[in-house]
Amino acid sequence: MGAAGKTREGWDISTATFNGANYNAFNFSNQDATPGGVFFKPDGTKLYMVGQSNDSVYEYNLGTAWQINTASYVQSFSVTSVETAPTAVFFKSDGTKMYVLGYAGDTVREYDLGTAWDISTASLNQSLSVGARDAAPRGLFFKPDGTKMYVLGDVGNNVYQYDLSTAWDISTASYIQAFSVTAEEATPFSLFFKSDGTTMYVLGQSGDDVNEYSLSTAWDVSTAAYVRNFSVGFQDNFPSGLFFKDDGTVMYVVGYEADNIYQYSLSTAWNVSTASWSPPTTEYFSVSAQETSPLSLFIKPDGTKFYILGTVGDDVNEYDLSTAWDITTASYVQNFSVNSQDTSPASLFFKEDGTSMFVVGYTNDNVYQYSLSTAWDISTASYVQSYSVATQELTPQGLFFKPDGLKMYIVGTAGDEVNEYSLSTAWDISTASYVQTFSVASEDSNPVGLFFKPDGTKMYISGVTNDKVYEYALSTAWDISTASLSQSKPVYAQCRAPQSVFFKPDGLKMYIIDSISDAIWAYDL
Repeated sequence: MGAAGKTREGWDISTATFNGANYNAFNFSNQDATPGGVFFKPDGTKLYMVGQSNDSVYEYNLGTAWQINTASYVQSFSVTSVETAPTAVFFKSDGTKMYVLGYAGDTVREYDLGTAWDISTASLNQSLSVGARDAAPRGLFFKPDGTKMYVLGDVGNNVYQYDLSTAWDISTASYIQAFSVTAEEATPFSLFFKSDGTTMYVLGQSGDDVNEYSLSTAWDVSTAAYVRNFSVGFQDNFPSGLFFKDDGTVMYVVGYEADNIYQYSLSTAWNVSTASWSPPTTEYFSVSAQETSPLSLFIKPDGTKFYILGTVGDDVNEYDLSTAWDITTASYVQNFSVNSQDTSPASLFFKEDGTSMFVVGYTNDNVYQYSLSTAWDISTASYVQSYSVATQELTPQGLFFKPDGLKMYIVGTAGDEVNEYSLSTAWDISTASYVQTFSVASEDSNPVGLFFKPDGTKMYISGVTNDKVYEYALSTAWDISTASLSQSKPVYAQCRAPQSVFFKPDGLKMYIIDSISDAIWAYDL
């Protein structure tokens, strides 16, 4: 029994919660789909991000200093009247000035804040063009005393150094010199310096990494020498912003592949080679050792086994769970290749007794049927037959069968729709015939996962366009023409490319396989 004597009710995705305690990421997508540079207030209680979708600076409060998963949105400040491609934001150490860099105008703009750290009180003071040095400025940094400014450019792949004769007054800036990072990074995006000026960091998208440089003379970029790098590609393939905690023990990276900021711990301060990103400690299981592009998940009805299908190995991977339905207790068993049938397998389904396995692939747009001589043991699988769905869908992604095997459903990204088929002989796909179609295009233009409640009165679609799971009610069970959208659940805080969606039979757990983190994420409903 729950609070006030209420029992938990399954199948309602609005109640889904992820229980990973150490997931060190925060999602910006509700504010901006193209997050760029990021800045923290010196005490770690405020976070600022600049974004290009809405050409704005966004302000967040952190409930716990420096802990990004405690961030909450406060307000935004638009710079669109002066800059339509802002890339970096920086603040004077007392919060009374804000600087925004953009590559549409190739300009640094200085704002005065009537109330320190409150961006709603910002007013434009003056501007400084840096276009003579680089036509695509990306990163911006000031020496803590405001007497030096550094701009990172994507055209020359240089760090440009300026001296300011009057601290924090960009009208007094004069160009001094440049340092090339081309040897390490051809698409640099963000720049940061250690507080004493002896170490410089450059984040870039060519290597999806942070590059560390040592400066033999503090704050003099001409004395910089490359030291090492740290890859952030596992978290995001489009890193765009970089920041360090003042003591160098925590590093933050923003990426616009998933619109997240990621938090890394450094066991040795300011040494990026010691950085580590902590995945969740609960409700999470990585399958990357077996498959780095997992697309489909199926769990045995008693919860003691699950199966993963992926396109890197073109195979089905089998796992045992020592505790039913607890994915953290999983251990790998074996795999079975489907490459001879399709080199782009997308979804997987099993007959309820485990003696038949079905795979849909979009190389040939077929559903393939396999017989298992030993139930649930994929090593005993043998290919039987195929059924083409090409007339209805040229990119089939998700596959589901009615429990009695008399109906089959396919969701795909060519038509952005669910297709329903009847089988005159249960579980025999050679007897399938097309019935009807239901469009989900208004919800998601890349629907990839499909699941039905056991009684056929609810249908669930996972989509990668909006990183959501959509719930539909069917007024007539198993008849998709009677489906209507009920609600949706964002999962982008965990899954940046949600593929297959699966539910425990009582509807109290939802599982999603994600093809970027290469992991299964479990949610309680």
